[in-house]
Amino acid sequence: MTPKKTNEGDELTFEEEIEKKAAEEKVKAKAVAEEEGRRRRALPTLLRGFRDILPDEQGKWNLLRDTIRQVADAYSFDRIELPILEKTDLFSRTIGKQSDIIQKEMYAFEDQAGDKVAMRPEGTASVARAYINHGMLNLPQPVKLWYIGPMFRHDRPQAGRYRQFHQAGFEMIGSEEAIVDAQLIVLAHCILKDIGIPITVQINSIGTPECRREYLMELVNYFRPFRKKLNEDDKRRLQKNPLRILDSRDPVVQELLTGAPQIVDWLDEVSKAHFMKVLEFLDEAEVPYALNPYLVRGLDYYTHTVFELWEDGDEGELVQNALGGGGRYDGLLELLGGRPTPACGFAMGLERIVRSMAERNIDPPARPASKVFFAQLGDAARRVGLRLFEEFRKAKIPIAEATGKNALKAQLEVANKLSVAYTLILGQKEVLDGTIIIRDMDSGAQEIVDIKKVTSILQRKLEQSEGVNPLSHTPVADQKQGTDIVTEVRVDG
Repeated sequence: MTPKKTNEGDELTFEEEIEKKAAEEKVKAKAVAEEEGRRRRALPTLLRGFRDILPDEQGKWNLLRDTIRQVADAYSFDRIELPILEKTDLFSRTIGKQSDIIQKEMYAFEDQAGDKVAMRPEGTASVARAYINHGMLNLPQPVKLWYIGPMFRHDRPQAGRYRQFHQAGFEMIGSEEAIVDAQLIVLAHCILKDIGIPITVQINSIGTPECRREYLMELVNYFRPFRKKLNEDDKRRLQKNPLRILDSRDPVVQELLTGAPQIVDWLDEVSKAHFMKVLEFLDEAEVPYALNPYLVRGLDYYTHTVFELWEDGDEGELVQNALGGGGRYDGLLELLGGRPTPACGFAMGLERIVRSMAERNIDPPARPASKVFFAQLGDAARRVGLRLFEEFRKAKIPIAEATGKNALKAQLEVANKLSVAYTLILGQKEVLDGTIIIRDMDSGAQEIVDIKKVTSILQRKLEQSEGVNPLSHTPVADQKQGTDIVTEVRVDG
């Protein structure tokens, strides 16, 4: 091959020419990659630990929300809406200043007015505040409240844990009876059972602050010889709030716990009697539970009964294994300045439950599948269509459409993909005539009907196809009776 010459008169061999082209292609590819990188960097991104809940997940979320609401209604709980922002002091007083939530996780800041505020990390403290603020002590007791919504913690994101997460909570305020603890546990069990998630309740009693003092001294004495083996967080817990060390997930602590003293051995007689009643009620309700002597929960306000909801087969090997949890908090309202008022409650982590639903292939549709498609041709048809959609909504007939497409063929392709039973076709001629075409998508048969009667005709057709209240309805019979059908037209292939 004849060598090529450069502009400077130098000659290139064939191999050099190949290398030159490869180098040029490499430069071009690098430029394209850099441009793509710049474009991607310019795109908006989510904050770490936050997520979008997309349409294809909404079926699970809707089933979960609906089940929670239905069970709440069945047990006569009233819903309460709580603000996302509260005074920081509300949580530091109730959750505990030495807790991980307060020290490391809470989204707290000073607003423009100089007030110290926090995005709620949990709901119980807010419910207690609302109970005091609104004089609910004067209502018939116990007051039964439930809530649902987002919570916020600046925690390390990991599987099933986000910095914005959702909880549903149930609180019963104003009764010290053990049946209250049991009813809440039964309620939680019912929600998850109805969803299709079998659970075992992990349960313990941590007694009262008075009967815990001697136990805490014994616990500190037990762990003191092993202090060098503990991580910094557990050393801090042992010094500031020893009970929290039972909640540690460190494998070293987990191993040491097998020989640690158990709090049930230090319970006073009142606490023991209360706990035994709770267990007897659960036995009667046939709720599966397991005694867990090291379960304490992570917040300062708990007393007596504490419990968590674990999936069947989960032995606690996961860092974040509980689908929910709660317990009794008899001193919380007095701590906030209210009268001494017994209370009990629990919360469920909705993200974790939805994740379990996915693992178990519990996948209800996001919304009922439409059985009718509405094809509209031209602006005149679309204007009429807006009114018709409202009629269909009131008649509870789910209608699909593709108003972003103009051609009838394109709209019918969408109808086929949705596997609808019928397609309504409304064009300019039909608008002028006051009619609309109903197309049977299986047979291809079409009929022209009075647009004012299309809703009742569709209802009848859907009832017939579903085997509900079957009626003898044929186009010929209707024409003879002078009712709904204007004309029967061809069968299209």
